[in-house]
Amino acid sequence: MVTTRHTRTRAAVLGGLVLVLALAGCTADTDAKSGADPGPVPTVEPPTITDTPPATLDPEAAEKTAVLSVYSAMWAEQMKAYAKADATGTKLRKYASLDALSKFELDLAQMKKAGTVGTGTLGHTPTVTMLDLTGKLPKATVQDCIDLTGWKAVRTKTGQPIPLPSAQPRRYVATATAEKWPTGWMVTDYTPDGARTC
Repeated sequence: MVTTRHTRTRAAVLGGLVLVLALAGCTADTDAKSGADPGPVPTVEPPTITDTPPATLDPEAAEKTAVLSVYSAMWAEQMKAYAKADATGTKLRKYASLDALSKFELDLAQMKKAGTVGTGTLGHTPTVTMLDLTGKLPKATVQDCIDLTGWKAVRTKTGQPIPLPSAQPRRYVATATAEKWPTGWMVTDYTPDGARTC
């Protein structure tokens, strides 16, 4: 018996960018054509990494800046990986670990199996909504508004775009969890919620 909780968990794992939802109904492209240009590589603003918070900021503001820097760096590496359905040659592991990394790797495996990549610009506007510096392991929550307007999945063999499901919101909320390890902040979980628009 499949419970609601199990269904939600499975949806979250399979939906790193809700791309998998668009690809789930698609079979691998059997077109004999190969080598078609899949389109432009997604554009991402280059991140500014702040491993050590500036001394001039108050501790909380400095840590929020550090969290957003690591999250943005992870995002940039994630987009590089989605553009080729492969994390090889990216620094995704430097910024994402545990559940977040597992979900991204599952997305990439699904994309590779389906013969798709992501192109265009995937917009996002992250903010730190929770910061707890009191524990042994400081934690933070980042809420992001994902914008699919300029993003599309395409078949790698033909370059043919794969339309998003008509019910899929073009803007939706994603939540990330970060922890401050001895080496700095790491994104440890990432959960999109296609039902929450923003």
